Order: sequence, then C-alpha cells, then structure tokens
Amino acid sequence: MLIPHDTRIALTTVVDLVNSAPQETVDGIPADGLADTEALYAFVRDHHISGVDELRASDLRAVQDVRTRFTEVFAAPDAAAAAELLNKLVAAAGTTPQLTDHDGYDWHVHYFTPGASVADHLAADCGMALAFIVVAGEQERLRRCEAPDCGRAFVDLSRNRSRRYCDSRTCGNRLHVAAYRARRKEAAG
Repeated sequence: MLIPHDTRIALTTVVDLVNSAPQETVDGIPADGLADTEALYAFVRDHHISGVDELRASDLRAVQDVRTRFTEVFAAPDAAAAAELLNKLVAAAGTTPQLTDHDGYDWHVHYFTPGASVADHLAADCGMALAFIVVAGEQERLRRCEAPDCGRAFVDLSRNRSRRYCDSRTCGNRLHVAAYRARRKEAAG
C-alpha cells in the first residue's frame, strides 16, 4: 500500500492521539496523555503541528472530543460505519484542501483551513488520512494491540496485514517469551 509522507505523518499523529486517551495503569488509575494544556502543547510540539500559537482549556476539551471520535473510528465494525464517523468529523472541521511545501517538505495537501483551531487541524488532516485508508478498502488495518494487557491503537502497514501488536519489541516479544516459557515448563513437566 503506497502511502504518501504527509499521510503517514497524519496516521502516526492520529494513533498517538487515540493512544493518549485514559487507560488503566498498574495502580488502577487511568492516565490521560492529554490531561492539561501543557500536555497538549507537548503533543503539538512533538507532532510538528504547524500554525498553533496559544492553547486554552477550550482547545484541550475540543481535542479530547476529536480524540473520542477517532477512537470510535478505530472501533467501527465496518467501512460504512467508519465512513459515516469520518464524514461527520471532517465536515465539522470545515476542510479546505490546499497544496503547501512548508518547512522543507515537498508539495503535499493540508486539509484544514488556515488559522484553524488545533482540534479542527487534527480532525481534518488526520480524518482525511483515515479516510484514505477506508477508501482503499483497508479499514481492517485500523487495529488494536492483541496483547491482553494493552489494547493500544495502531495502523497495520505491513504488506500482508499481519501485524498483531502495537510494538513487536514490547508487546509482541513479551507474549512470545511468555508462550515460550509456558511451552518449556509444560515440556519439563
């Protein structure tokens, strides 16, 4: 599946956004990766989201709402449901596709209106990236980690759509080692 650079960046951003949602931790207290505006500033900085100046509590709430709606897209049972969710999300963002070549990147398309809020920026660019996955008939690539104690979102960009874990170095290895140890223990009897 050929995915342009800017779409890959948007897919990484939407996965990180979805994975910032509160999740149970070892001590049982859900941790929200976007709990305050400082965390939102860090997210914007880490993902090189352009055109964002001052962020307020209202921006944080709006981004958290967009995150919830993207989470619903990852949970959508089929392409029709994902398309309906994405259509609403992108339309509400007021998309205005524009070609741009900023910051040393070749020509690519931004879908957000210049001067848009960070929530609309994310909804438009990330929503369109997910829309391209759905249009390509690849919605099953929007997955959740199969590790029993994880469940993080990821986009399976492997050739044969075989990726099962959010990170093969952590979740994948941990489960493979556990399975190996169980086999050895059973063989040792």
